[in-house]
Amino acid sequence: MGKISDALEKQNKEREIRAESLKSGSSKPVIIEDPELLRVREAAGRRKYSPKLIVLSSPESVEAENFKVLRAQIQLIKENGITPRTLLVTSTFPGEGKTFISTNLAASIALGVDEHVLLIDCDLRRPQVHNYFGYSMVEGLSEYLTGKRTIPELLIKTDIPKLSILSAGAKPPNPAELLSSRKMEAFIEEAKARYDDRYIILDATPTQFTSECSVLSRHVDGSLLVVMSGRSPRQAVRNGIKNLDKKPILGVVFNGYSEPMKSYRKYYSGYYHKGT
Repeated sequence: MGKISDALEKQNKEREIRAESLKSGSSKPVIIEDPELLRVREAAGRRKYSPKLIVLSSPESVEAENFKVLRAQIQLIKENGITPRTLLVTSTFPGEGKTFISTNLAASIALGVDEHVLLIDCDLRRPQVHNYFGYSMVEGLSEYLTGKRTIPELLIKTDIPKLSILSAGAKPPNPAELLSSRKMEAFIEEAKARYDDRYIILDATPTQFTSECSVLSRHVDGSLLVVMSGRSPRQAVRNGIKNLDKKPILGVVFNGYSEPMKSYRKYYSGYYHKGT
């Protein structure tokens, strides 16, 4: 029994030494910076973006994390074994946050490891994409469709790595005709063929107030419908879905519903911030 007692005593002493070393704080945790967060900080320092572009303005928030989740869900979708890369983002009514979703989703995808993104503002009636990225009204899709400019002249390479945008441009008197034109169809098809290594996201008009959204949905791989919490009647949402082409509805993004997240914010912020 003497040898066993000696062994146990030796083991206890080793445990005490290890415990003392931990208490003394001699071993500090190694903090590894998130590469995506580094890219966010670099991009955010170059231009004054809208606070609504939360993947840049609040990259460690619950809301920004939700866009990472949405990004992952889209990238995991397979339609006939193929990931949809041309996406239309719309809503039933104005003011439901479709541009908020399309811009933050585009930025989140581009801030990932591999993916390139082209974001096109197809809302020629109430264009907002340029505002999110800190640009004043610039020429864009409208000028291309009316033959005033070429696409290479209009594309804006943003300060976010791997993200380019095509703004809506000047408001035309005939937006429905332009977006329903053969030239618009040819442009989408050419963009899909030329940029087959990237996501193409179309920020479109609401389904209940315009006709062009149903036309645009014919030329994409799938659509996302943004629904504002407490605002859109179910029947209106159903009608909005019917107004889209029979291409897959990839999902419904439920916007503005924050109650269930309130109880989790303190845990999230504590988990992801240093020194906690």
